[in-house]
Amino acid sequence: MTPTLDQVFSALADPTRRTILAMLLEDDMAVTDVAEPFDVSLAAISKHLGVLTAAGLISQEKRGRVKWCKLEPDALREASVWMQGFGQMDAIDLDAFENFLSKELGPSTQAP
Repeated sequence: MTPTLDQVFSALADPTRRTILAMLLEDDMAVTDVAEPFDVSLAAISKHLGVLTAAGLISQEKRGRVKWCKLEPDALREASVWMQGFGQMDAIDLDAFENFLSKELGPSTQAP
């Protein structure tokens, strides 16, 4: 079963999981090493790793008695392609938009 774009974005929505991905950019890591910098249980980290694995963002492999995690860089390709589609849009000029709103809505709606 191929992970969906929704699974990838759901996995990326959590800051702990994003931190884990950043850690795995450096090199493969044992699960215990991944868990070390976090102030949560090993079971909680294992759940995060399960979400990342289900989304295809990492793979886990048992080497002897130790479970290792490895980043799967191609897993972000579909999400990256989807996000690049929004790069074609012009940036919004928030100052101009605020001026437009104040002119359209009048002085009664301006912030104090």
